[in-house]
Amino acid sequence: MTTATAPITHISPGSALRHGFTLAGRAVTKVRKNPESLLDVTLQPIIFLLLFVYLFGGAIQGSTDAYLQVLLPGLMVQNIAFASLGTGMALNADITKGVFDRFRSMPIARSAPLIGAVLGDIVRFVVTLTVLLVVAVIMGFRVQTDPGRFLIAIALLIAFGLCLCWVSVFVGMLVKSPQAVPGTLVAFIFPLTFGSNVFVPSDSLPGWLQVWVDINPVTHLANAARGLLLGGDWVADAGWAFLWAIGIAAVFFPLALRAYRRRVG
Repeated sequence: MTTATAPITHISPGSALRHGFTLAGRAVTKVRKNPESLLDVTLQPIIFLLLFVYLFGGAIQGSTDAYLQVLLPGLMVQNIAFASLGTGMALNADITKGVFDRFRSMPIARSAPLIGAVLGDIVRFVVTLTVLLVVAVIMGFRVQTDPGRFLIAIALLIAFGLCLCWVSVFVGMLVKSPQAVPGTLVAFIFPLTFGSNVFVPSDSLPGWLQVWVDINPVTHLANAARGLLLGGDWVADAGWAFLWAIGIAAVFFPLALRAYRRRVG
């Protein structure tokens, strides 16, 4: 039995984006019906926050309270990066189950299922940031700027996460099973998040490592988040983080779309 394929017609970028938003609703519905899929973005932030603050806070910053203020904005960046892993896993699972055969028979843009999956991950980003902030506030963290800067920080983090999702989508199209996605992506995410100033000041690192830390997009995003939440300069770091995000999307969106076309035919 073969699956009918919709006739190939020209679909404008606006229509493709509209189709993507429609399929993003499907991703949100899946989360609502299966809330267990959010366990990784609810438990992991709490574990990282408690672990690093109470184990390393005194040694790194002199006190757990002081370290919490510096650490939290960086942890927000790290958890956004780890939350993006779920996109590739979900898409790979849909392909192996034959869901994408149904998409091929629909008169929608070929990129719409991928765009929908990425946009649907906004829910995961909001959940992980909310959990992290609520627990941090209970522990003593306080935002020291105005609500406007707070919202800019959240928007910047989510935008970066959406762009980073295209790396996850690309890997999800390449590997054969959903279980292989996180193992592959960890090799990409770990150097980004741990090779940054999220956990320790960059000037405490060896000179050769500081070179990477200073250009690392996670460093720029963490500095921007600290400035937006705690006060201080943030515009330059936010600009660099935004440029990095656009660059990542510009490279991995076409790669993911090409890998998707090869995968599903």
